Amino acid sequence: MRVRRMSAAIGAAAALALALTACGADTEKTEAKSVAQKVKDSKKITVGIKFDQPALGLKKPDGTFEGFDADVARYIAKELGAPENGITFKEARSENRESFLGGGQVDLVIATYSITDARKKQVTYGGPYYVAHQDTMVRADENDIKKTEDLKGKKLCKAAGSNSFRRVTEGPPDGKLAIKGVELVDASSYSECVAKLGAGALDAVSTDDLILAGFASQQKGKFKVINSPFTDEKYGVGIKKGDTETCEAVNKAVTKMYQDGTAKTLLDKHFAGTGLKPTTTVPQFEGCA
Repeated sequence: MRVRRMSAAIGAAAALALALTACGADTEKTEAKSVAQKVKDSKKITVGIKFDQPALGLKKPDGTFEGFDADVARYIAKELGAPENGITFKEARSENRESFLGGGQVDLVIATYSITDARKKQVTYGGPYYVAHQDTMVRADENDIKKTEDLKGKKLCKAAGSNSFRRVTEGPPDGKLAIKGVELVDASSYSECVAKLGAGALDAVSTDDLILAGFASQQKGKFKVINSPFTDEKYGVGIKKGDTETCEAVNKAVTKMYQDGTAKTLLDKHFAGTGLKPTTTVPQFEGCA
């Protein structure tokens, strides 16, 4: 009889443990929130931006941040429910954007983050919030590179984590022009690319026209964009894979940003005088599926 009672007690304890475990799992599932819900509740958000791209994402010596991407981040954050003092900016370099989103170091990435089929496998994208075009920048006194095809036999920068060089040197699906004989020169970022271009360590930097216009405006008269665009670069808002609720909220915010005139105001603010002719209509969204 005692054995039976002991067995029954053990069984009851096991059943209770299983019930508690199941309850804990249900609680965890309930507590799993989208970024949109988390921001609405906490009034805080962490956004990954570039720290070294003039006119896009730039950390100033006083610790403040300026640029089109930074301002777009502020607008989206406000629409999600976070005031400006609730925003934390974290540096998102080209090579760490996916890992930052997947690991939860940031809630959103707004960092000239071009939407590609390969990245869609790891990231959910809101937007695009702007469609840029890949172009090429050279030194102001460079006369041998007038169109992209002239890069054959030249030294081109290869920024870590960026796909821009592939669109010059490779064919589809990831590339485009498949220009042969281009010598690639490694750099950790586009700011390093531009420094190497200015020092004569390479001949050209090819990436999105907004990025190039920002660098050219920072050092007026030193560089020039050759105005030979050859791609559409859809700048998306990076979100952790599967968070469609936040994606839809971001798309709603981006639509409002264009409709109320804020997008045009921000583009004029950061790129007036660079020769860039920005698009000021709502981009066609990729969809949140």
